Amino acid sequence: MRSLILWFILFCHLTPVLALAGPTVSSGTVQRLKDFPSDYVPDRTVDIWLPEGYSAEKKHAVIYMQDGQMLFDASNTWNQQEWQVDEVGSQLIKKGLVQPFIVVAIHNAVEKRHSEYFPQRPFTMLTAAQQQQLYQLESASGKKLFAEPVYSDLYLKFLVTELKPYIEQNFSVFQSKEHNFVMGSSMGGLISLYALLEYPEQFGGVACLSTHWPGVFAIEDNPVPEQFLAYLQQKLTTEKGSRIYFDYGDQTLDAWYPPLQARVDQLMRDKGFTAKMWQTQFFPGENHSEQAWAKRLDRPFLFLLQGVKR
Repeated sequence: MRSLILWFILFCHLTPVLALAGPTVSSGTVQRLKDFPSDYVPDRTVDIWLPEGYSAEKKHAVIYMQDGQMLFDASNTWNQQEWQVDEVGSQLIKKGLVQPFIVVAIHNAVEKRHSEYFPQRPFTMLTAAQQQQLYQLESASGKKLFAEPVYSDLYLKFLVTELKPYIEQNFSVFQSKEHNFVMGSSMGGLISLYALLEYPEQFGGVACLSTHWPGVFAIEDNPVPEQFLAYLQQKLTTEKGSRIYFDYGDQTLDAWYPPLQARVDQLMRDKGFTAKMWQTQFFPGENHSEQAWAKRLDRPFLFLLQGVKR
């Protein structure tokens, strides 16, 4: 009896609580996993968007998206903005432009977001003095920008060894890399690219909107972009067959990105990436916001999912 009780306690700890209550969507449904447990990162909410007509009888592609609390329902976000993932995704599926797909919306760790999303290998390529200097930076609210030392490698372990297997066991999805993608904006774009490059056997493509190449909120005397480029120089290769999408605007925070994205684009060309494998789009006049990303969300969805064999 004691062993049975211990087993039940362990089962309850490891099994996410499926709560139907979640963001309001105009198309499809959302299933919410409340306090999804992890051995690597803080427990968090995960929302799974299922398109209209979702059925266990057919397989779906999967897009794992960062900052999951910002994707569906503006009434529940801090700035009353959203990506409109359900509206855009539903229209593309209904028109037959993409294979049916689900979205796994991973909520961020709030005050630990920077520690979780900053790619760890490029960070460790900085000198010890540079790392300590970054750790002293403050956010706009006056708190430390990095609430903890960078632990994005652990976040990727959570994504690949805990969350992804759960999704594959409980939803009707393809498991092959050609049907699995990662996506995010700003710091979420960085961690998504990092996921693709560190786990190319798990993901077939990535979409990075308004990628935050500075890494922190400073542009002068900032050593971070050079280390990101050095890391990309090491890891980027056409041999993995990955599909990579970048975009950016030129207003608000995006005003920093054009010269940095230009250097990344040149590296992509030098590495031999073709138009089928890589795309960068520039949106003049667009800023760094969910409203801006919603307006062009169809572009990355199409780029990633049109190339998927149905």
